[in-house]
Amino acid sequence: MADKHGSRVHERWARLRFAVVGQLLAAPPEKGALRAALEELAAREWRHPTTGAPVHFGVSTLERWYYRARNERQDPVGVLRRKRRQDAGEQDSMTTPLRQALLAQYDAHKSWSAKLHHDNLVALAETRADLRPVPSYTTVRRFLRTHGLNKRRPLTTRQTSGALAAAARLDAREVRSYEADYVNGLIHWDCHVGSRKVLTPRGTWQTPVLFGVLDDRSRLACHLQWYFAENAENVAHGLSQAMQKRGLPRAAMSDNGAAMTATEITEGLARLGVLHQTTLPYSPYVNGKQETFWGQIEGRLMAMLEHVDDLTLAKLNEATQAWVEYDYNRQRHSEIDDTPLARFLAGPDVTRPCPDAAALRLAFTRTERRTLRKSDGTVIIDGRRFEVPNQYRHLSMLEVRYAAWDLTEVHLADMHTGTVLCRLFPQDKTRNASGLRRTLQPVATGTVVAAPANLPPARGMAPLLERLINRQAATGLPPAYLPKDEGEDA
Repeated sequence: MADKHGSRVHERWARLRFAVVGQLLAAPPEKGALRAALEELAAREWRHPTTGAPVHFGVSTLERWYYRARNERQDPVGVLRRKRRQDAGEQDSMTTPLRQALLAQYDAHKSWSAKLHHDNLVALAETRADLRPVPSYTTVRRFLRTHGLNKRRPLTTRQTSGALAAAARLDAREVRSYEADYVNGLIHWDCHVGSRKVLTPRGTWQTPVLFGVLDDRSRLACHLQWYFAENAENVAHGLSQAMQKRGLPRAAMSDNGAAMTATEITEGLARLGVLHQTTLPYSPYVNGKQETFWGQIEGRLMAMLEHVDDLTLAKLNEATQAWVEYDYNRQRHSEIDDTPLARFLAGPDVTRPCPDAAALRLAFTRTERRTLRKSDGTVIIDGRRFEVPNQYRHLSMLEVRYAAWDLTEVHLADMHTGTVLCRLFPQDKTRNASGLRRTLQPVATGTVVAAPANLPPARGMAPLLERLINRQAATGLPPAYLPKDEGEDA
């Protein structure tokens, strides 16, 4: 056990002992005068190294210390340390049945405190004689600490197979901190449910959700914005702003939530050349930097807004932008020993230029295939019909790109290359009722071979049937049927 200065009890005893007999080593007494010198030291009063109370030492004790230190040439202080008990840490009072019961209890309830484990052992011992007597609470706590059985907060309250597997993995695998080598080499993004509600335009109170993006190397907050829901639309909206502000990253990490792994998000990141990595299920510690950042949000930003009664989403977002740009990003970070903004600018970085807003909107879309309705040249998307230009009327299967939350922009794409061909618009039956129809455009098949001019239409028997008749005649056999001459009046 160490004191406030970090020295252990055994080391303090060794220093005291050396201070007592050290003067005899520095000025050895004359032959025959050692006994008198030891009696003089025994008569003196010393301060106990642990309690600080006055203490005296016997002559035989001092003599033993003296010879032990004199005979040691390399470390005279070390040999004066108290010896550690050979049974230290063994907890002999913890019998085998007690150990098994405590280990089973801890395996089922890792979130219990040591006191709660001890009290339950006492209650269990009332029904099991092999557990008696139950050792003290201090012994149980020391046993748990010695074996690394610390109190652990559950990863989730859900007892699903995934949650149990995550807990088992945490018990079996070590947890290490990590950091990207380059700015924009890895970004983290997540959502955080706010600690207070905001006033909506409808006169109701609603809890907002904060979407945040952090750069792993610099800890820079690339973008923060509050929304009323955690969904794919808001994730795409927030990610687009973060990329427009700080550039395109190489990789991104999020959890496995439905909004984070929506088709529009995963396909959009792939189109932008961003490697999307997800955390282990039920393991928020993998995205620890983001989880730690939420503490700053609640401890600093939200604390400064606690007396704002008419807090709205717009006012909250305005305050958040001011705080993150002029406080968090410019405050020295203890782990990187620099401000996030300065480290972000210092690099090294692997940042790529970000496309414009229209390209980002087109990127965060899903790709699906639809059957072309030959009757009216439309495709059905989410129960709505969209008209396809007539130059693609020869296709039976079409590839469309759209975002589920915004059907104002639906695009037709090439099934082989993914190139966007044109934009599709909803069917307007009222306009079609006017009777005006466009002229059919040439089929979009690439190279078109034109038919010869003034070519008369083909008439007469088809070539295949004519060939079959000739083949039958070449056999010399009559047709395989019995002719019957029927009269006209029959």
